[in-house]
Amino acid sequence: MSAASGQGLLAKGDLWAGAALAALGGFVVNEARQWEYMTAEGPGPGFFPLWYGIAMVVLSLLLIVSTLRRPRLAAGHAKTDWAGIGRALLCWAAFALSVLLLKWLGLLLSLALLTLFIAKVMYGKPLMISLATAAGNAGGFYLVFHLALGVELPVGLLGF
Repeated sequence: MSAASGQGLLAKGDLWAGAALAALGGFVVNEARQWEYMTAEGPGPGFFPLWYGIAMVVLSLLLIVSTLRRPRLAAGHAKTDWAGIGRALLCWAAFALSVLLLKWLGLLLSLALLTLFIAKVMYGKPLMISLATAAGNAGGFYLVFHLALGVELPVGLLGF
């Protein structure tokens, strides 16, 4: 490998992101191993973090491998996808707004509005399909967590 191609490889953001995420995943796995994995009632506090950390490491390593296998672009030919970056930031802003609205609207309504936004605005689905998706997502979340698992969900000013 020449010095120029090695330098181009080190400049790849996916390679560095994969390495950082793999390190973070390793840290999560290491910390989760110190917590109880299973209890008499079911999964313990270490169960989900352990599997989340393992998934982070595996997916990060896949990102690194795919980056190394990807053909290298000639210098100056890589284009930044500003539209894609804008869409990703818009989706992140919608998520952040839904977290802020959680206190006033409650989890179910906040989740439904986030789902509606993503389906309608981000994916361009028809309004009726977007509304059905939002209602189904919030309803399914209520069925699983509140009814089946008995988890108290945050409620808003409207009482749900």
